[in-house]
Amino acid sequence: MLLLLLFMLVAPAESQDRSQARSMVISERGIVATSQTLASQAGAQVLARGGSAVDAAIAANAALGVVEPMMCGIGGDLFGIYWDAKTGQLTGINSSGWGPRALNRDVLKSLGHENMPGTGIQSVTVPGCVEGWSKLHKRFGKLAWSELFQPAIYYAEHGYPLTELIQADWRSNIAKLQRDENARRTFLHNGAVPEVGEVFRDPQMASAFKLIATQGPAAFYTGPIAQAILKTSARLGGKMAAADLSEFQADWVQPVSIEYRGWKVYELPPNTQGIAALEMLNMFAQFPLGDLEPRGADELHLQIEAQKLAYADLHRYIADPKFAKVPTDGLISMDYARERAKRIDPAKANCEVPPGKPLEIGRDTIYLSVVDREGNIISLIQSLYSSFGSGVVVDDYGFALHNRGALFTLEADHPNVLTPRKRPFHTIIPAFMQKDNVHIGFGIMGGLNQAQAHAQFVSNIADHGMNIQLAMEAPRFNKTGFGGCGVAIENRVPEDVREQLTARGHQPRVVGDFSQTMGGGQAVMHDSAAKINYGASDPRKDGAAVPEPHPYFTQAAGRK
Repeated sequence: MLLLLLFMLVAPAESQDRSQARSMVISERGIVATSQTLASQAGAQVLARGGSAVDAAIAANAALGVVEPMMCGIGGDLFGIYWDAKTGQLTGINSSGWGPRALNRDVLKSLGHENMPGTGIQSVTVPGCVEGWSKLHKRFGKLAWSELFQPAIYYAEHGYPLTELIQADWRSNIAKLQRDENARRTFLHNGAVPEVGEVFRDPQMASAFKLIATQGPAAFYTGPIAQAILKTSARLGGKMAAADLSEFQADWVQPVSIEYRGWKVYELPPNTQGIAALEMLNMFAQFPLGDLEPRGADELHLQIEAQKLAYADLHRYIADPKFAKVPTDGLISMDYARERAKRIDPAKANCEVPPGKPLEIGRDTIYLSVVDREGNIISLIQSLYSSFGSGVVVDDYGFALHNRGALFTLEADHPNVLTPRKRPFHTIIPAFMQKDNVHIGFGIMGGLNQAQAHAQFVSNIADHGMNIQLAMEAPRFNKTGFGGCGVAIENRVPEDVREQLTARGHQPRVVGDFSQTMGGGQAVMHDSAAKINYGASDPRKDGAAVPEPHPYFTQAAGRK
């Protein structure tokens, strides 16, 4: 009896012991996962009004542009992957803008630039976000376009209290904001960043969203907002012209994929870095990661070495395929992965990794994912690139323009060299994976962190059987540059593991338990057999996965 009593006291505690901080959100209805709770709630409300996954994603994304204005907004670009539950068809969209026709390498050099500027008006390319929203809505939307922007307009006018991590990001960019008159006036109060919990309003941004809601994308690309962008650019010496905006079109693209441990994993093709995640996974497949300790020294070493090889190729080959010959199929072929993986020494880190020769075969961002009650999934990512983008805020409309042009190079013979009407190399990538009846839309933010974080997330699920929340939370590494042996590793990786990595030649830099250095991510999952949806949200951000509310009040009132 005493033993039985002891078991009853101890067993419940043991059964609750786990290594993840949050539970998955599980619902029969839709789920919206974003990096800010108000935006997640806005998307969930749209689902409850009968909106599609795409409707909810647009509403949540627009709201994020207000409540997380340093990360995303109408001044940036957008990519997405949509999965149709009825047909099983995947559709990708690339809405990344091109550089101005009048801006090229020689022009920048004549202005005294030896490298692409990281901020300022010359780093601005055409923002693709609104055009991407429009194309997605026309094809997959259900609700009226104007309804989708009501949450963003409300929060821009009424205001919202700043959350913790967003306020910290805001505060770290005060120097950038102070350099632009519009940015100072819009985002600083008496020269200071709003405090945590302080209500912030942006009535000028509300005006921009009202125009987009009533006039559609034309307001942005040919109408009043376009005129304000051109006025701002001209005032600062930029090269943007009316035709650069009015002639821009988003592209429907076919996602590229590989098989990994029975899972089909999808990314978007170049000009994004998505194929680096697939190349890494192909190299992971050459080693028995499932037999290794999760996040142990052996696994981390192999993954870090695979990252170096994939990113050397990323740096060398990825560009706008309309302007450069990108060997996409060669880079993600298994034969190429086998050859690249031979360069990995299980006992020693390689600090200088050259790009390979694939054969031709015929940082600051938001990511959100939505699954609706029918199981349709949108995996969507949208960004200003750096925090507050170029640091240039548009006259009269209170939103920042991105600095995506900073990712061009001025190297004359490089495939990613600045060229008129060319799209730059892009870091932001949505992703999707599926196996049997399980379908997952996921993404992880953070510049060059993204492809390596995607590969780690997939491995956590495919090699170690983690659920989507645990796979998102698990400790990660991040190499922010190309080459070298330095690597950031979260403090939750045990000290003895970090010491073993150091002994192999790595140079680990320890960061916090849930460091934003690793980016924040979101994921949704649909089980098409059980008709149940799941959501996960990264504790590295302020957000949450929020389920669509059930109509219990309507039913209780006896309404049809």
